[in-house]
Parts: sequence; structure tokens; C-alpha cells
Amino acid sequence: MPRILKGSMRSTGFNRRLTTPVVLLALAAAGCAETEFVAGSVKRLSPASDPTPQYKVGKPYRVNGVVYTPRIDYNYAETGIASWYGADFHGNATANGEVFDMNAVSAAHKTLPLPSMARITNLENGRWLNVRVNDRGPFARGRIIDVSRRTAQLLDFERKGTAMVRVEILARESRKLVADLTGRPVPKHDHPVPNAAPRVAVTSQELAPPPGVRKAPPPTASHRVGGIQKPRRPGQRRTREMATVDGQVHRAPMRKAPAIYVQAGAFSQYANAYRLKTFLSSLGPTKIMQADGYNARLFRVRLGPMRSVEEADAALGRVVASGMPNARIVVD
Repeated sequence: MPRILKGSMRSTGFNRRLTTPVVLLALAAAGCAETEFVAGSVKRLSPASDPTPQYKVGKPYRVNGVVYTPRIDYNYAETGIASWYGADFHGNATANGEVFDMNAVSAAHKTLPLPSMARITNLENGRWLNVRVNDRGPFARGRIIDVSRRTAQLLDFERKGTAMVRVEILARESRKLVADLTGRPVPKHDHPVPNAAPRVAVTSQELAPPPGVRKAPPPTASHRVGGIQKPRRPGQRRTREMATVDGQVHRAPMRKAPAIYVQAGAFSQYANAYRLKTFLSSLGPTKIMQADGYNARLFRVRLGPMRSVEEADAALGRVVASGMPNARIVVD
């Protein structure tokens, strides 16, 4: 069954020690760059009447007072915590009309188009595989993706229940899914999404004082679609094999152990980040971590690192209760 954490839904006011401008900046930055989380699930326990898959982006929808906005984003990549769901939903309809099979490789996501193809990497053991995203969820606090039981088994976190993961959309394969289902080609270049979250480089480091940002290492061969590429002969055109959902597990080298943080906000001005850091310091070790985006430099205020997902869940609850409702769990 799904690993759903029952978080507190109590809304609290902001601590008066934090000035109004800083609060507004924190909400604005977190609102556009972070994902909102709620407790509970909206998966319907109804039998699948029409197993014909449909392509669906969907309109904005509300779950327990939180609005989620699905959108086409073929550059999507995010790290966070994954959970899994199984027997309680086996045989029921997914959000795009397919039949959920807990023994097949699939996943649920809150905003990606349905269906999409994505690569999920377990950052704790290096295992990764390609999945078909065909459902909505999870709506538990602090989770970014819900996978089928079989997917959790292949990624080796069924018993544990959760895992630190990286989720990346496979653009070429996702476009082909759309073309196959609709009969219409998908534009090669996506239109920018208004008010979309700023894209930020994965590499970051603690500031004391603010240093330069390390350049992100190039992707390894094991992260390329189709695995390690063979050398090309002179004049030979480069071809790329389409990734498929076949249950094949790959292993990527892990350069370092992943770390879990609770991110309370992100700012373009260091002074604002420092004020929030001071405000939250009573809740635990708090850091300011810098990252460069495509058009801006951001200063992220984070608590951690945490020793476990359970510790991160508890810390997230305290941060939300302190007046930061858009705080979230991140993995770096």
C-alpha cells in the first residue's frame, strides 16, 4: 500500500521576529521554485472501466486546499524522496485511463504529462531504470514520486518504503508516446512556461563566506540513454537507442552519499537568506547554500543534513509549523 505520512494540516501564523518583507520574499521564492505538499491521497478506488490509455496534461487541480498545475516540461529533473503503492490500487484506473498493475513498472507524479517516460535513480545504491508515468500523486508531505511495488522492488526499497531518488523526464521517448497516442507530432522546442520555477544547477555548497560555485561534473556514460555508447567509425552518424520500460535495472556509480535537507526558502539576496537562517536556527543546524541558475544566483536556506527520512519528515513539520508552508525535503 502507499507510504502516506499523515502530516499536520494546522495553519500557523508567522513569528513576529521575522519581518514582513522577508516573509513575503520567502513565500514568493518558495512558491515559484518549490512544490507544495499535503497529506492524504486522491487516488480513486474504482475499477478500471476503459483500459484505453489517453494523453493528458490536465488542468490545475486542488487537493486538500493545495493547487497543482500540470505542465509540459521536457527539461524536468528533481531530487527528493520516493514512496510506493500497491495492492490497495491494483486493477483500478490510473489518472489517464490505464489499468494500474502493481507488478508492472510505472509511477505517479503530480504534474508531468500522462503518460511520460522518466528515469528514476535510487541515489542510495545507484540502481536506475526507466518507468512509464501514468498516474497522479503522491500527495503525502515531502514526496516527489510514487512508484509501483514492482518498481520499488527493482530499485531495492520495497521493504524500506522510501528512497532518496533523482527523477528525470526522457524527452525523446515522452514525445514519441504523445505522437503514438494522438497521431500528432510534438513541437521539438517547448514554449517557456510563465512563472515557472527557475532552473537551478544541481551543484551547491555551503557559504562561509559566499565562495564561487563548483562547476557540475559531466554526466557519466551510464546516465546516457541506451547505456555506454560504442566508438563511432569515421563518417558514421550517431544513433541513439530509444529507452524502453522493460524492467531492466542499471547501476550508476555514486560519487558521494546523498544528503537530506529541509529547504525553507530561496532568495536572490544573501541578506534575506541570512535573516531567515537566524530565525530558523533554533529548530536545528541551519545553512545557507548557494547555487547558480540560468539567469540568477540563489541563496537557499536549509536545515540539515538529516540522518534519515524520518528525521527529515519531523524537521519539515517543525519548519511548516513555524510559518513556512512551502518548505520541502530536498536531496543533494
